[in-house]
Amino acid sequence: MFTIKPVMTHYLVPGATRHDTSFYHDVIRGLGAPQKKLDSKYFYDSIGDRLFQQLMSCKEYYPTQCELDILSQQQSAIATVIQEQLPEGFDLVELGAGDATKSTYLLQQLLYNDNDYTYFPIDISANVISTLERELPQRLPGLRLQGLQGEYFDMLQEANARSRRPKVVLFMGANIGNFTRAEAGHFCTALRRLLKPGDLLMIGFDLKKHPAIILNAYNDKEGITRAFNLNLLTRINRELGANFNVDAFAHYASYDPISGACKSFLVSLEAQRVHIGEQVFRFKQDECIDMEISLKYSQEDIDQLAMESGFTPVTRFYDPKKWFVDCIWKV
Repeated sequence: MFTIKPVMTHYLVPGATRHDTSFYHDVIRGLGAPQKKLDSKYFYDSIGDRLFQQLMSCKEYYPTQCELDILSQQQSAIATVIQEQLPEGFDLVELGAGDATKSTYLLQQLLYNDNDYTYFPIDISANVISTLERELPQRLPGLRLQGLQGEYFDMLQEANARSRRPKVVLFMGANIGNFTRAEAGHFCTALRRLLKPGDLLMIGFDLKKHPAIILNAYNDKEGITRAFNLNLLTRINRELGANFNVDAFAHYASYDPISGACKSFLVSLEAQRVHIGEQVFRFKQDECIDMEISLKYSQEDIDQLAMESGFTPVTRFYDPKKWFVDCIWKV
């Protein structure tokens, strides 16, 4: 759902100040734009990580369960396709690994099949990577794992530097939906340029379906999506010294079934000023902050994206409802 555009980590380095970070500069630039915007890649601090885990268990939020159905029920077929394409061994690189709940099914199947591979989970969250490095080898004895914390493309280059073996890249969770259609094309083209002929990409897409099903997933009754969005304001207060009144903003979600764009906003409930250091940002009553987009695709859209960005579709795996699809593409 949310996501994780490739960026450098913004954690402070020795001698740096909070205003030396890309987090600060991105926030200042976004709030200073004619249409105020915050980048969803910054949702994921330790609190955001926990809220997202809760969201994935929420009844209305179907994408996680749909993809979990695919990985838990069709992992053998997926592993067979990978082995047929790359029989001599490979590196499995996951962009935005999270807690690896879904990918664990595939990792386990590949170990069972005695495939020769190393797992490179990439995530912007240092907390996520440290947890995977500590816990995953205990759950999957024999797993070779090298965690990489930082920007997707920088860390993929690091994986290429560490190993010249063929790559299988996982980009699941419908994270591609956090780009506009044009941005998705640029992202996939840039990703393909970092791969070699014969390398594979397994990429997840949330499919177009009844609009109410989609909108409910981003407006859950428990208010987890609301808390997830508002936590970014709390994080800006804590890490950048801002003075957002979180209670003065409301969460609002919308879905356009024609374009497939589901968007989330925070709406200012009153005229107010927010200070971040010496910067002052004025909000009118009912003014919105654009928080994220989650784009839904048709199968025709997906195939076109693959071919335009230099991939060839190999096969696809659907959940039982055909609400979600994991596609395997080849460079």
